[in-house]
Amino acid sequence: MEMKSINEQVITEFRANGGKVSMFDYPLIILHTIGRKSGDVHLVPLGLSPSDDGEIYLYGTFVGSQTDPAWVLNLRAIPDIDVELAEETYAAHVEEIHGELAEARLKAMARFSDVFADYIEKAAPRIIPVFRVNCK
Repeated sequence: MEMKSINEQVITEFRANGGKVSMFDYPLIILHTIGRKSGDVHLVPLGLSPSDDGEIYLYGTFVGSQTDPAWVLNLRAIPDIDVELAEETYAAHVEEIHGELAEARLKAMARFSDVFADYIEKAAPRIIPVFRVNCK
């Protein structure tokens, strides 16, 4: 099954069940990114990772690929989007973070998840981009 079809199923279940999706045991967020070339809205379901500071962070792991996912490129170009959390949709500004804070977030996630640590290793030398979601 192709990724677009899987994402459509995830989004349908997310919306029907107050943000819960049976194939995941963690919360999700749906980004409404805007295509930097097309201007079209793209719905991107992503897992929400725990954070010790109460912020919402997104990680462009692309399952350890050597390239950034398209949603990362779109957010860099157009960071003001809508996001869906549980049963609410919010306007948000998504900012890429760098330096010590980004490095600390990546290390924290690698300690939390062996799978995430593997993504970091596979992606090297690419640095996994980290974004903070600021709901308006």
